[in-house]
Amino acid sequence: MKLVRHGPAGAERAAALLDDGSAVDLSDVLPADRPWSSEDLQRAAGAVPGAAAVDLAGRRLGAPVPRPGAVFCIGLNYRDHAAETGAELPAEPVVFLKLPATVVGPHDTVLVPRGSEKTDYEVELGVVVGRTARYLDSAEEGLAHVAGYVVSHDVSEREFQLERGGTWDKGKNCETFNPLGPWFVTADEVGDPQDLRLRTWVDGELRQDGTTRDMVFGVGELVAYLSRFAVLQPGDVVNTGTPAGVALGRPDPKPYLRAGSVVECEVSGLGRTRNPLGAA
Repeated sequence: MKLVRHGPAGAERAAALLDDGSAVDLSDVLPADRPWSSEDLQRAAGAVPGAAAVDLAGRRLGAPVPRPGAVFCIGLNYRDHAAETGAELPAEPVVFLKLPATVVGPHDTVLVPRGSEKTDYEVELGVVVGRTARYLDSAEEGLAHVAGYVVSHDVSEREFQLERGGTWDKGKNCETFNPLGPWFVTADEVGDPQDLRLRTWVDGELRQDGTTRDMVFGVGELVAYLSRFAVLQPGDVVNTGTPAGVALGRPDPKPYLRAGSVVECEVSGLGRTRNPLGAA
């Protein structure tokens, strides 16, 4: 099942995309005021056959994950990305957090922070938790707690992240720094999450082209790992890392983003985000 949320920011309504490209309204089934659980999604699947048609033409798409309670992020989780930045492969997942308020829609404007010279792009596989996860013992258990997947654009400001002291959080939590979408695709439709292609274009130029096979820690392993340090709730998002090709890893002068740029991020089977850059 492919789900979208459409309408003005803060007033989005849920819909399901059908195989023929049409859509049906699920706003009476999927709540607008809290994250969706696996049980919500099961009810939604049952409601699709009798749901009324809805026309999405010209409609703004919001993030397809409503109000995540937490956005967990994994750094240096692709072997080629670690190599391009000169970092050693981590022995354990590198974990940081993004504020849920950074989440915006798949076509919304991303704001370059004031004073920024090093705003960077990162395409990622976003994992959406479907059931409460705590102290999971295995990758298999981790996968069993996944409701579905989205394209996640983990925007970063590298000076704030790496040159201003402290943790990475300053470079990861600027407003609009986590577009999600365009679709939320349930896990049963995605299949093996370790066999997906990820790509990024900046102003039409292909910058990233990788595969989730290159992850150091797979999706199930990450969910289980995180559950030993925090309780994961339905609707929480896990950004699982980015492949090589980011501006940080390229030769000088590094092609960081500027207002006026357009970034497109794609994960196979999950659609493509397209975010123009503007000035904060």
